[in-house]
Amino acid sequence: MTGAPKSPAPVAAEACTSMTEVRAGVDAIDSALVALLAERMRFMDAAARIKPHRSAVRDEARKAQVITQAATQAAAAGLPAGLVETLWELLVEVSISHELARFDALRGSNTSSQLPGRG
Repeated sequence: MTGAPKSPAPVAAEACTSMTEVRAGVDAIDSALVALLAERMRFMDAAARIKPHRSAVRDEARKAQVITQAATQAAAAGLPAGLVETLWELLVEVSISHELARFDALRGSNTSSQLPGRG
C-alpha cells in the first residue's frame, strides 16, 4: 500500500511526548468536529423541511438559548471566557443561513440569503 504516511493513533493530550502525537490528536479532533458539524447541518435541513413558514427559521430566543447553553457547558469545561460565545454566534448564524437556503430550495423560492459576512 502506498501514499502518505499514516499518522500515529492519537493519545490523550496528557500522554503526548512529541509534536507528532499532539498534531495527530488535533487532527483527530478536527475530523470529529467536521463530522459533528455535518450532522448539525442535517438537523438544519430537517428544520427547514418541518417549519411551516420562512419567518419561523430565525428564532432569536432559541438562538440566545443555544449560545447560553453552550457557554455554560464551556465554563464547566474550563474553556476561556467568550470563546464559545464567539464560535456559537457564527455557528448559529451560518446554520440559520443554511436553513433559509434549504427552506427556499424545498419550496422553490428564490429568496435565499448569502452567508453572513460573505458578500
